[in-house]
Formats: sequence, structure tokens, C-alpha cells
Amino acid sequence: MRPIGIEEIDRKRARCRNPLRREWEQLHQADSREALDEILRAFHMELAGQNGSASASNGEQPKPSDVKKRAIGDTLEDAEEVADHYNKRREVGIHGREESPIIALRKFNNWIKSVLVGTFARGRYDEPQGPRYRTRGGRILDLGCGKGGDLKKWDKVSPSALVGADIASVSIEQAITRHKENRQRYSGDFFAFDCFSTPLTEVIPRELLEPMFDNVTLQFCMHYAWESVEKARMMLDNVARYLRRGGVFIGTIPDSRVLRDRLTAGGNPDDRSFGNRYYKVVFDQVDTWPAFGNRYTFFLEDAVENVPEYVVDFDVFEDLAMEVGLRCIYRRNFAEMYEEGSRHEEHGKLLERMKVVDRYGSLALDEEMWQAATLYLGFAFEKM
Repeated sequence: MRPIGIEEIDRKRARCRNPLRREWEQLHQADSREALDEILRAFHMELAGQNGSASASNGEQPKPSDVKKRAIGDTLEDAEEVADHYNKRREVGIHGREESPIIALRKFNNWIKSVLVGTFARGRYDEPQGPRYRTRGGRILDLGCGKGGDLKKWDKVSPSALVGADIASVSIEQAITRHKENRQRYSGDFFAFDCFSTPLTEVIPRELLEPMFDNVTLQFCMHYAWESVEKARMMLDNVARYLRRGGVFIGTIPDSRVLRDRLTAGGNPDDRSFGNRYYKVVFDQVDTWPAFGNRYTFFLEDAVENVPEYVVDFDVFEDLAMEVGLRCIYRRNFAEMYEEGSRHEEHGKLLERMKVVDRYGSLALDEEMWQAATLYLGFAFEKM
């Protein structure tokens, strides 16, 4: 007999759709599982400590499988909070997502990511398509892949393989399921670990890494690495080490300029927060603006529940990226991306197809939702 693990419980929870529990949580505005999670976490930490002491005293070397299991356990408290948050988020399916109060924002963000993929994706060969050539056969490394929501976006460039990693183990299971159910035409391998604290080679087999990647993507997650310079360097090393020369690194992060502008717009130097009915940002402190560890708590309706995040100083980001051979070739706030994309023949049509705008070209986002959207920027770097 062995005690049931937290990850196993989370897998069972992901398949559970108990209407009574949902009704209780809505009534009390709380997660019914938090008390049990605290007990389980304390128990497994004690158990891990006992096992670790026994192994050390016996002089045993850790097994490769233990290294993979340990990858999440050794992360800092904030990383654990992020993992817990995303593990607890339920998969509601396509119809459930359509009922989201921020569905227009979700569609806009998906359009943004589709534009980045369509504009910058690299492949192993080019294939004629009408008067132009399309890149094909590229390999993708998706760090922070979540539930696999971007799998179909990569279909458009006919890749040969995708390797995904995420700190949330439940999300990884859902990504594996989604890849199978979508019957993607490319192979997919997925791993649960903190790729901002752990080298890829400790978890991902070398046979998946050494063919190199043509594309690395981090969507709405890279800012978690800005907790410390060590995490930022580890993240960038994981990005660059197996990205081929000429390959691209694309992503989306909060725009540090917008964060600072909105923070100071209120005129009260002691006010540490800003936002509206859809989102809220609350900084830990406003006396200094450090390059790393500049933490704030972020809330986004129906998406992010008061999770700790970090400001990414883009100038510092560029400098660190240059150290590992990555050169910035693109940086745009989402507002600029929309302005440019709406005038672009292909991207403009995509706006209507993805229902970001109606047939008359009117944006589906209201003003407050637009404020939430334009908190972010998109970027692309090329491996030199």
C-alpha cells in the first residue's frame, strides 16, 4: 500500500464535475479543496524529508524518475502557488469557454498568438503556396504550454514535432489528452516540471533535444522567471541551448512600460494598485523598481486568481538574451499589434474569422477589456 499523492488526486479532480461542490464554492467564494491540500502537502513534505534522509544515509544515488518527480518539489513558494493555481483550474471545454465573461479577450489573445506564429515561425523546408512560400517541418519547444491551447495554432505551419513543458502537472495531462483527441499531424511529448529552475536535460530525454528546435515559444508565462536573475538566466539558457541558429523565440509578457505608466497615472505615490472590473494589479511596494523580484499580485476575471507575478524590464531582458545569442527582432504592445494587424490582408481576415471583430470591423472588446488586453506585449528574438 502507498499513500495517494497530490498529483494523483489532482488527476481525479480534473475528471470530476460535482455540481454540489461547484455550488458550494460559488456560495462561499472559496475553494473547497484547500484544507485537504494543506494536510496532503504537509504529509508529503514530511515523507519526502524522511526518504531524502534515508537515501543520504545509505549513500544511494537518486533514480532518474526521482529527479523528474523532484523537479516541481524543489521550486520556490511562489512557483508552487502558480502551479497550484493552474492545477486547480478546471477544464471546461469549448462550450464552457464560450460562456466566459472574458471570451472576447480570450479570442483577442489567441489572435495575437496566431499572428506571432504566422509571422515568425521557422521550419526545415519551404513549400510553395500560391505566389508565396510557407515554412514547413519545424520543431517546436513550448515552455509553459499549459493545457495545450496553442496546438492547433502550430498546425498552420505543419511542424514535425512539439515538445511541451509546464509546471502544472494537471495541465500537462490535459495537453496530452488534447494532442491525442485533436489527432495532430505532428508528434507531441509533454513534461511536468519547472523549466525556470531546472535544466531541460534533467527531465527531457536528449533524443528529443539534440535534433534542435526551430521555434521556442513562451506565452503569457515568461514573467514568472523574473523572480530572480538566476531563474531568468536558467529560463533563457533553456530557450537558447537547443534553438538552432536562425531559429526564433516568440512570446507574450506584461509590458513593463504600461505597468509603470498605469501605476503612476493615479497621482498618489502611495497607491500600489490599479485595474478595473476585469483585472487588478497590486504591487508589493512602489518605492523602488528593481530589475528582478519586482513582484505584484495579478487578478484577471475567470482566468487568474491573485497570483504573484514579476515585472520584466525589457532592456534587461534584451541584455540577458544577447548573452545566450538571442537578438530581438520584434517588440510590440498588443495595441500596436492590433493596429498593424487590422491593416494586414491575412491578419485582418483572421480577426473576423476568430470573431475578434464583427463583419463591420468593430472590436468585440469593450473599453475596460481593452485595458486588460493592452497590458501585454508580443516579442520575437532570433538565434544568432
